[in-house]
Amino acid sequence: MRNLTLLTDLYELTMGQGYFNEGRHEEIAVFDVFFRPNALITYSVAAGMEQAAEYLENLSFGEEDLDYLRSLGIFTEPYLNYLSRLRFTGDVDAVREGELVFPYEPILSVRAPMIEAQLVETALLTFVNHQTLIASKAAKIVDAAGGGVMEFGLRRAQGADAGIYGARAAMIGGCVGTSNVYAGKLFHVPVSGTMAHSWVMNFPSELEAFRAYARSFPGNCLLLVDTYDTLRSGIPNAITVFRELREKGYEPKGIRLDSGDLAYLSKEARRMLDEAGFESAVVCASGDLDEYSIASLKEQGARIDSWGVGTKLITSADLPALGGVYKLAAVFEGGKEIPKIKLSDTTEKITNPGVKELYRIYDNKTGKAIADYIARGGEKIDEGAPLELFHPVETWKRMHIENFRVRNLRTPLIRGGKRTESSRPLSEIAAYFRAEKAHFWEEYTRRDMPHIYKVDLSPALYALKTEMTARGKGVIT
Repeated sequence: MRNLTLLTDLYELTMGQGYFNEGRHEEIAVFDVFFRPNALITYSVAAGMEQAAEYLENLSFGEEDLDYLRSLGIFTEPYLNYLSRLRFTGDVDAVREGELVFPYEPILSVRAPMIEAQLVETALLTFVNHQTLIASKAAKIVDAAGGGVMEFGLRRAQGADAGIYGARAAMIGGCVGTSNVYAGKLFHVPVSGTMAHSWVMNFPSELEAFRAYARSFPGNCLLLVDTYDTLRSGIPNAITVFRELREKGYEPKGIRLDSGDLAYLSKEARRMLDEAGFESAVVCASGDLDEYSIASLKEQGARIDSWGVGTKLITSADLPALGGVYKLAAVFEGGKEIPKIKLSDTTEKITNPGVKELYRIYDNKTGKAIADYIARGGEKIDEGAPLELFHPVETWKRMHIENFRVRNLRTPLIRGGKRTESSRPLSEIAAYFRAEKAHFWEEYTRRDMPHIYKVDLSPALYALKTEMTARGKGVIT
């Protein structure tokens, strides 16, 4: 495994030296990871916690790292000597991968000596921001398609790591396979793919190209039919090869369309395949697809069984960054919690202070999620008593609920620098996401004009935030 300790911004290290020089590097601090609202965010799918845990467990400065930092000429030898012995010794609480999450929620919190907690900011945001973004995009594409989506984005990803871990995130979001062989091996997920147009172009004729491919893969023959003329040559030639395969005892897999009017072509392809007796042959489509184009194709009656989605998935084209942030929530002095708050003239940028709990509230009658509830650390919710929820900004918006159950969304990820449990298979994480999504009304997760899911503060947290904001200081004693 690569040593990613230097996967950080320089200011994390300069602040670290400042804390070290001031004798505050062992002061216990709590930081929260959360993201702010965006017009395109209806819900997000948490991912990247696995890589975050691996990074924290393996945090250490090697000799080459220290030599490089020394070469910058800005760090002292006592500080570099301290870094040579540094390991992550803190605690991390996080939502499970595959959890549906919403703006302002502390989806991951770090409690550690200040220098450790500060140093890991950049890397944690890198892992969680990227994979949560891609898992969320994949979930929306899969929802539009109704399933059967394959991730085809490696060649358009913003670098190798984005392609590898984007494929991982896409599987969490519901994709059934990836074209990325490296990701398939690394994460034990299905890989898929057949041929490119160059294969067809490299033979004297399209029919010969199809026959050659069928000879190599008689039991898994899926042919790309749009190299020259989809309806006049591609599909007829595919049908010819399919008949030859059937005579040899094989059933064809199907065809792939990669260009043109996919709605019209897929309907004609389905008709031609059915009339030729290949009703079970699938029609796969690819070509710059996303949830919007897929939804449109389905509305037009397209007869497409599976979807290969690349560029717009792996880059999350319409929202290229999640915008997650890492903010100081509290420090501890003599074992006492000192809440911290970031103030701003922009209301949305004022943080929620202090150590926090994150709960999800479900209606016992329907089993559906009602709201998420951010409370102060250690606060419990009495399921036997009525609960009042109120909007944290427009406080006149209130609702009273009874007959509900509560679930703590976060679990221990790291304790004392070590993981609390082994990693889970991606299939299990994806199944968890599907099960949790079923607890949400469609109105909250739909693509167009969704209801805004409630994320409320407890009265105690609201009172703390209000008092600290009114004081105009980032600290309250």
